[in-house]
Amino acid sequence: MEKFSLLYPKNETPKEKILTEESINDLSIDYICEKLTGERYEQNIIKNIMIKMESNPNIIRYRNDVFDDIFHFPKLRERIEELLEELSYLKDLEKSAKDATAAPIWQLINRLQELDIYINCISGINDSLNEHNIKSDGLKRLKEYVNSVYNESGFQFLREDIKSLVSEIGAIKSISLGVNLDSRMVPVEIGIVSLNDEPFAKPGFLNKFLDFAAKKSEIHNGAHFDGMTKIHTVGKVSGDDPLMSNLSRVVTEMLGSTVKQLKSKLSKYTNISGYSLTSLIPEFLFYIRWADFTDKVISMGIPMCKPEIIDNEKREMYAEGIYNFKLAFQRASGKEFEIVRNNIDFNSEHRIYIMTGPNRGGKTTLTQAVGLAFLMAQCGIYAPAEKITLSPVDCIYTHFPADENKTVNLGRLGEESKRMSDIFGTATNESLLLFNESLATTSFAEGLYIAKDVVKALRYLGARTIFNTHMHELAMTLDEVNDNIEGDSKAVSIITGIHDGQRSYKIFLAPPEGVSYARDIAEKYGVTFSQLTDKINLSKQ
Repeated sequence: MEKFSLLYPKNETPKEKILTEESINDLSIDYICEKLTGERYEQNIIKNIMIKMESNPNIIRYRNDVFDDIFHFPKLRERIEELLEELSYLKDLEKSAKDATAAPIWQLINRLQELDIYINCISGINDSLNEHNIKSDGLKRLKEYVNSVYNESGFQFLREDIKSLVSEIGAIKSISLGVNLDSRMVPVEIGIVSLNDEPFAKPGFLNKFLDFAAKKSEIHNGAHFDGMTKIHTVGKVSGDDPLMSNLSRVVTEMLGSTVKQLKSKLSKYTNISGYSLTSLIPEFLFYIRWADFTDKVISMGIPMCKPEIIDNEKREMYAEGIYNFKLAFQRASGKEFEIVRNNIDFNSEHRIYIMTGPNRGGKTTLTQAVGLAFLMAQCGIYAPAEKITLSPVDCIYTHFPADENKTVNLGRLGEESKRMSDIFGTATNESLLLFNESLATTSFAEGLYIAKDVVKALRYLGARTIFNTHMHELAMTLDEVNDNIEGDSKAVSIITGIHDGQRSYKIFLAPPEGVSYARDIAEKYGVTFSQLTDKINLSKQ
């Protein structure tokens, strides 16, 4: 089978960049993976796919289409998920098949199991894909492959041979062992006396034991014994200990003609392998876990949409009803609250947003929401929005407040400055930059001085950016930046809204209103000068 993937279409070159540790942390990717599945193995699979930022539009569209099919056909993904366990076992058998120390009989039995599982997987996938009107190129290619195997590659003959061989091997139900003892009744030798077609059940087998020497059949008919003690094997059957080595040798000798028949029949299928299907396990798991949760989110009345992907060179994004996807997990856990949705665009007229607003007004939430929308869309799944069109970004770089333990050597200002320098040394005009309260830990004068130069550099770079800050003065100087710094991307002011003194978490394209925000809050809580003097005068009466 040709190398096949549900993440990468044929003849397309990936354009991947690995997200930095800071971006992985700031976008809460570990948190998201843990919410999607409780299995650590699956969490690692999902994370490993998500942190590889893919920016090739054709690859992203290919993924979006595959996900769309898997999402819209829940019975298909249920059946595929059932087959994943068999595919996982097939992967384990691959290791056994490469074990040169295993006896020939066990190698053949492993091969028999492999082909039997292969049959079930091909049959299951073939039936499932044929039952649904799939539209994606990825699943259509998979359908063509399994159809060709099912109909053209001797598959029917393989099924018949496997059925026959399983029947023959399955006739062995028990093994008779002979044990030699020394004068102290201590076992000194052990050997196999016969292979039987019945399990030991009750007394009376000794006569049949003795009859075995007079018979020439390879499998002794019948065996009876009472009081058997169960044993538990760990791992695969192989020649790892003396008893099993002896067992392997004797079984191979006693099943001489059966082994030859196995070799003869299975040699016809040496080029058939199900291993190539095992490479699809992580990809199917990724799509299925995301489809399951997307289904749940939409059923709660929270929108998610298939993104429209446009050319990278446009460096644009148009989103309606975007929200922070982490809120969907909170709603799914039973918390009742309204998820505020916003509209935001990136284009040449406003590609760099300087966002201001009150504390706890939603600046961080929106900053992270934009990053997650790009990340999810480019992973190939639905985006957290009512509608979204975007040019892929080549990577996402974040600059959020650092853990205090990481600032010991350089100090907070030094650490923040170094991280900013690193970002500008790597980012391109097709990147997404997210700054969250950057430079807020230093003095206002120092922070504002550095921030002004950063905004100028952003204008020169031209990358899509959200720079949320408490420094309203920074947003007041943007006309000067746009007029004096060369670049094709304008920096604009955006504010998080307040209505009647309440935080609305809505954003607006507007000049900073630091004073008016403070006035609204002051009036609401009665701390304006006039309100305070009225209280003072009232208390004197």
